[in-house]
Amino acid sequence: MHEKHNKFMKEAIKEAEKSLKEGGIPIGSVLVKDGKIVGRGHNRLLQRESAILHGEMDCIENSGRLNGADYRKCTLYTTLFPCIMCTGMVFLYKIPRVVIGESETLKGPEEFLKDNGVEVINLGMEECRLLLENYIKENSEIWEKELERIGYSTDL
Repeated sequence: MHEKHNKFMKEAIKEAEKSLKEGGIPIGSVLVKDGKIVGRGHNRLLQRESAILHGEMDCIENSGRLNGADYRKCTLYTTLFPCIMCTGMVFLYKIPRVVIGESETLKGPEEFLKDNGVEVINLGMEECRLLLENYIKENSEIWEKELERIGYSTDL
């Protein structure tokens, strides 16, 4: 089971690395339906001076306009636990499963997802954790500014 999840998480990690190479925050995501990637994306907040292009949002945008039944057959893979906005998107589109690379670096509203019937699988991958931790160490001012911009609270 984890072998399949690791395969798709590696693709999400590739997206996170793209963001880093572009000067952005290394968070990546892929959307999988019936064992195939139907969308990919990465955090583009800094690159596009965007207020909403988190990795998950970029991924869904790049998936095109799927119909509701398609989203209900998907799994969202993301290198970091989704924030409240991205969690809302999962809820809105009724995506039944979210696979997370890690949730130590930044906590998200896990109970909200679970309470609303979303299966949450946390792989606890060191590779995902180190990718973001290293970014934060090297770019602490940018990271703190981004957290402040969205009013992020660690009390989720």
